[in-house]
Amino acid sequence: MEVRDPVHGSIYIESGEIPIIEHPYFQRLRSIKQLGFSEYVFPGATHTRYLHSIGVMEVANRTFNRLFHDKLFNKEFLRLKETLRLACLLHDVGHAPLSHTTELAMPMVEDLKLPSKYEFEQGQATHEHYTLKTIVDSSLTEMFSQVKNDFGVECYSVAELILGQTANPEYFTVEGTNYFPLLHQLVSSEIDCDRMDYLLRDSYFCGVSYGNYDLDWLIDNFKICRIDNQASLGISERAISTFDDFLISRFHMFMMVYFHYKAVCLEKMLYNYFEESKEYAIPANIDEYKNHDDYSLMKILRNSNNRWAKKIVENKIPAKIFETFGDTNINKLKELESYLKENNIEYIKCSSTGRLSKYYSEDMENVEESHLYPIRVVRNFPNSSLNRFPHINEATDLYERYSKSHAVNRLHCEINELPSSQQQKISDLIHSH
Repeated sequence: MEVRDPVHGSIYIESGEIPIIEHPYFQRLRSIKQLGFSEYVFPGATHTRYLHSIGVMEVANRTFNRLFHDKLFNKEFLRLKETLRLACLLHDVGHAPLSHTTELAMPMVEDLKLPSKYEFEQGQATHEHYTLKTIVDSSLTEMFSQVKNDFGVECYSVAELILGQTANPEYFTVEGTNYFPLLHQLVSSEIDCDRMDYLLRDSYFCGVSYGNYDLDWLIDNFKICRIDNQASLGISERAISTFDDFLISRFHMFMMVYFHYKAVCLEKMLYNYFEESKEYAIPANIDEYKNHDDYSLMKILRNSNNRWAKKIVENKIPAKIFETFGDTNINKLKELESYLKENNIEYIKCSSTGRLSKYYSEDMENVEESHLYPIRVVRNFPNSSLNRFPHINEATDLYERYSKSHAVNRLHCEINELPSSQQQKISDLIHSH
């Protein structure tokens, strides 16, 4: 089977993967938009998590082939490759409709009856819990039979790569080296296959250039770092500038696309809808969950009499009356909020925080403890003592320069519906020095 993708070109699908892709649980992703409400701002952003997931698998395939180019006829490495491909393919299979906001309508974790071999904190479920349930305890689980016969792939090992913890390191150990850390980094890390795909894909469909970077050069310079019989992901020092471009591209996509005020406000309005209305709830039953997608949720919103549902359907976003970036105008923001509260004027506050990296920040004294598997740098001195695989933050100054989070705060209000005296007061507060 071959898929034609506008981002990566032709993507080859293994025969054993076809039953998984054609299963209703994965097909549901055809009706889950990758960027939720962003299409209200960027009309071309109607691409789905279905094609994104296939694209992530393709990036994983290219990366594995580059890292293990001399092992591709080894059955053990082919098993690892297929496990990685499926983990990347299924990393979003449990994603909820429209956006992460919908997770507010999810049940408690214990209601999903996840396998007892996994320990989870009590509380509300997230899409990761539904992803795990779908892979290891649903009718989709039966679709792994062919890849198990062909490659020896276990569905639990696919789920463990996504989770980032394994109870069976022997499965990922070949020729005395445990490759679990490296493979998990390709599924979820500072520079995983998910990010490598969605930056290019979201940029393409939104019609912007912020997310562009040199994917081929990045993959060509990935290296295997073996330390104490464990393999982790490394990058040749000659590609550090490309890695910098990747980080900056992601940061700019957040600030210019993902945090666009209209899309963020619509998500906040959806949050308000869930808070006020009990019309929508995501079922714990995984068979019922497959019927929940963007279209089913929008149908409920269209048939609702809830005021927030009506505003969302009609795309009536309250006017943005004020916006701050970072620490600028924080006092003015507080003054405006105080006035709105004191006069019982309804408003929406949207706060978005962008950070160059969730793994490194100014308050992290020990990088080793900040995340499980750090990306490392491979020096171009193969026989030198300098080749000690330093952490990536030692090779670039971007983490230090962007260590602080960049907050964007906005206030939205139906200002045109207010008495002229209040409109004037708000205007005075906004333009005061």
